[in-house]
Amino acid sequence: MTTPISAIRNLGPAVEAAFARAGITSAEELRALGPDPAYARLLESGHRPHFIAYYVLVMGLQGRPWNDCRGAEKAALRQRFDGLKSAHAPSKGLARFEAVLDEIGVVPRKPENGRG
Repeated sequence: MTTPISAIRNLGPAVEAAFARAGITSAEELRALGPDPAYARLLESGHRPHFIAYYVLVMGLQGRPWNDCRGAEKAALRQRFDGLKSAHAPSKGLARFEAVLDEIGVVPRKPENGRG
């Protein structure tokens, strides 16, 4: 028998549904993966990065209330989150590609007044 993700402290049905979309369907799977690999899977599945959601997950897997995260611990989690976000969030696709082309001068800049 498997335990639902929503049985973990701080995690409700919305988080459970997001993890299911990422292929993580039980509390046992989530605990075995740990917070960082599990959150990376969420990001890779298209979930929008959100720092509070990340540290709520970390606190929940430790059996702690979500608002127990403070000070140096929160700062360290922010660094971990930023690393996960930059390494695993889906790219912005064509919009980002066009922005890079614009930065290097391949695409003509649009006039600021909107007239071409």
